[in-house]
Amino acid sequence: MIEQDTVRLLRECDAGIRMGVASIDEVEDKICDQSFRQLLTNCKREHEKLKSEVRTQLAGFCDEGKAIDPLARGMSWVKTNLMLGIDDSDKTVAGLMTDGCNMGVKSLNRYLNQYKAASEVSKDIAKRLIKQEEQLAVDIRPYL
Repeated sequence: MIEQDTVRLLRECDAGIRMGVASIDEVEDKICDQSFRQLLTNCKREHEKLKSEVRTQLAGFCDEGKAIDPLARGMSWVKTNLMLGIDDSDKTVAGLMTDGCNMGVKSLNRYLNQYKAASEVSKDIAKRLIKQEEQLAVDIRPYL
């Protein structure tokens, strides 16, 4: 049970990190304010560090991780491009990123509750990812 919950939690962290990085990649070149762009670049770098930890942990279980859900990715892409097509300002990007952070925090907390038997290492990774997402949402408030 511990191993199963650990792998499942790590997979969800992996998918969440991939989604976050893909979202940043999608909007990065649309941002005008250099400080805002730097916030996203720093967040992306921190996500990549966690991704490395997740991958190392998953490799110990001979697991390759979890890809982004194609439906979720597609819906995100459509929303992002629709919103930016209407208004391609930094405010719109900040709003989209805030929504994404909030969804990530909600999902990861749900998975932490669902996979209670997961290892402390995997729970720590999930909590650090949650903290990164929460912090980004706070940091980009001035751009809303």
